This record gives sequence, C-alpha cells and structure tokens, in this order.
Amino acid sequence: MSASQTRIIVTAARSFLATFDASDRPHVQFPFVAEKTARLARFRRTAPGAPAKPVTDAGAKLPAAHGPGMGPPGGFIGEQYGQSIRSNYPVSDVPRPGLQLGHLTAAQQDATMHLLQMLLSRKGYEKVLDIMGGDQALADSGTPFASGKAVYTIAIFGAPSEQAPWMVQFGGHHLGLNIVMDGAHGTMTPTLTGAQPAVYQADGKTIRVLAAENDKAFALLDAFDTAQRRKAILPYTVDDLVMGPGHDGETIVPEGLKGSSMTSRQKQLMLDLIGEWAGIINDAYAAPRLQEIRQDLDETWFAWSGPTTHAPGRNGSSYYRIQGPRLLIEFSPQGVGGDPTMHVHTVYRDPTDNYGTRYTTP
Repeated sequence: MSASQTRIIVTAARSFLATFDASDRPHVQFPFVAEKTARLARFRRTAPGAPAKPVTDAGAKLPAAHGPGMGPPGGFIGEQYGQSIRSNYPVSDVPRPGLQLGHLTAAQQDATMHLLQMLLSRKGYEKVLDIMGGDQALADSGTPFASGKAVYTIAIFGAPSEQAPWMVQFGGHHLGLNIVMDGAHGTMTPTLTGAQPAVYQADGKTIRVLAAENDKAFALLDAFDTAQRRKAILPYTVDDLVMGPGHDGETIVPEGLKGSSMTSRQKQLMLDLIGEWAGIINDAYAAPRLQEIRQDLDETWFAWSGPTTHAPGRNGSSYYRIQGPRLLIEFSPQGVGGDPTMHVHTVYRDPTDNYGTRYTTP
C-alpha cells in the first residue's frame, strides 16, 4: 500500500514541478542533502523594517539594534536541515526557502494543494486548512509581520522519486510540515502545528483550531486517579516549547506519568491523542508509525503543567508533553498576544527519525 501511495505522491510532485519553467524551477526545487541532525539557524535585522538575514552565533552575541519587530537579542530562531529552514516565527522573521502561494499562478496553487492532499490524510489536510484559515484571520485583523495564506511557502528538496530520498516542506507562521519520502517510507517529523487565533469565524461557522489536541489531552488527564495526577502534573511551570526549532538531536529526561503505570483505557486515550499528530500524514505512512508508537506505550510518558480545566468551546492554557523512545510531542500555549488560549505552538518529533534520518543516513 505504501509503495502505491509513494507512486501517487511522486506523480503529484512531478506535476507540481511541471507548472514551472526552467527559470522559475530553481526557486522552488533545491538539492536534498541528508544530514545526521539539523542545526540552529539565527536571523536578525540590522534596523527596524529591514529584512531578516542569517547571522552566526558569534554575530548574534553582538549588540542588536532596538525597536519594533527587532525580535529577541539573540535573533529569530529557526532550524536548518540542508537548505530547508523551519521555524515558529513568521516568514518575515525567519525566511523559508521556496515560493509563497501568493506568488504562484492559480494552476500552481491548485497543484500545491493537490500535492498536500496526496501527502496528508483527510483529517490532516483539514487541520492544515484550519491552521491556514486562522492565520488568514490574523492577517485580516492587521499584523506588523507577514501573515495570511499568501505567505505560506512550498519547496521541494531533491527530485521526486520512488527510490531516492526527497522532501516536501510547506508552511508559514503556525505550520511547518517536513515530509521526507524514501522509497516506501514516508515520515513527517519534525512538524510544527499551531494556531493564532485558535477560534475564528469562517463562512458563518466557528472554527476552533487544534481542538482535538486540547480536548483529548484534558480527557486523558481527567481519566487519571489522584495518585496518577500527582505524578503527571509537574511541580513547576512550563510556558514554552522545550524542544522547538533549533533543538534537533538533543534529548531531555522524561517526566510525569509513565505509560506502564496507566490502565489499558488510559493508554488508548493517550494513543488517540498522539494520533492527532501522527495521523496528519496519509494513512499508508501513519499506520506503521502508530504501530511502533503503540509498541512503546509502556515506555511513553505524559507530563502536564498548568490549569486542569478549560472553558467549553475554548482551548486551555495548559502545557503538556508526550515523550517515548521514538516520540516527542509538546503542546504549548503562548503568552504573546495576551490570551494563551488563543495562541498555541506544538512540535512533533521522532528522535530516531527526524527528517527521515533513520533511512537516509548511515
């Protein structure tokens, strides 16, 4: 099944590339370079309103200009793998390689979205559309940084192939998909999903982005007894991603409640929650991924920080982490913007297979 799905994806990717002429192709297609780990990438502006440009670690330590939009003292943070770059900062702060949707023709935009549909599950594709819709609502409200669907960027690394490795990167401020294909194998780690605003109106409907990621986590916490909750809830506050962009190859000590101390029902609730990330990619690649996660459930930890309740129809303001031998998920509401229930960043990693390294590197 995965070989058949690979063929479908390769065909969609080649059709996408065929919409570009020889002069435009180098702006959307880059070499695929297999590396053992990604590396930290920093960007900084020389003056307010100036473009953000790469800066070395040494340069990031030098005094920075001050003013609106200048960012943190050390620069805006991204993660670079080969020529690909991902970040949870806006594209105006950390430029992504590739072409933005707003610069593509209607046919190229259609080919982009068709490729995403082939790469992702139905639920995963809908999640992407909801995230992009939230970013558009943010843009429509007025922002001093690049936002909205038009700045979402696509790039292909390598030549779409049924045998050799290649990668699709697509995203914007609150989305960073990194999908590596290598023959019959497909992996989607690391990936960033997020939301701002987490609740918005579209076509007369209320959209709550990452609602399942929130509600299923609270349901899991509610399923624990008093002793289990005491272990799961951390004795300190976590208010940001610990393993966000720039931390590839690093490890952290597991904390919280271990899966071996959970009942079968609780472990199933945790697996269902994990599926909100692992199930974004199409079913052919999600099924084996979920199977290996299921095998590791006894060695998978769940940790919580923050309030233990949330308002109905709203996301909460609580951080949580799921960590196993081949898994790391973080859900982190953000204080930036005033209301952490309306702004969240998440990260999904596989320490054994980020960027497909399990298959692409010796």
